[in-house]
Amino acid sequence: MCGYNEDMKTVNIRDAKNRLTELAREVEQGETIVVTRNGRPVFDLVPHKQCGLDLEAGRAFLAERGIKHPFRFVAPDFDDPLDEAVLIAPLPPEQ
Repeated sequence: MCGYNEDMKTVNIRDAKNRLTELAREVEQGETIVVTRNGRPVFDLVPHKQCGLDLEAGRAFLAERGIKHPFRFVAPDFDDPLDEAVLIAPLPPEQ
């Protein structure tokens, strides 16, 4: 079974419902809990992963490589709204 580890803690769905606060505390500590129904895995309770850009990591990456200016040129009108003719123009046919 993909990603299923026999060493993971499992709990049936009824117990998970009754013990959600307790299980949430375990997940906050890094535990992954497999919730089952009739002995079969249904879903995992896993720690939340922060999504999005890590700008500080990006700055560090550039600094390590001696890159001070990642973009050579940005047009002054870069953020200006596009002309309506551009927005409604049909796309060229696929070839």
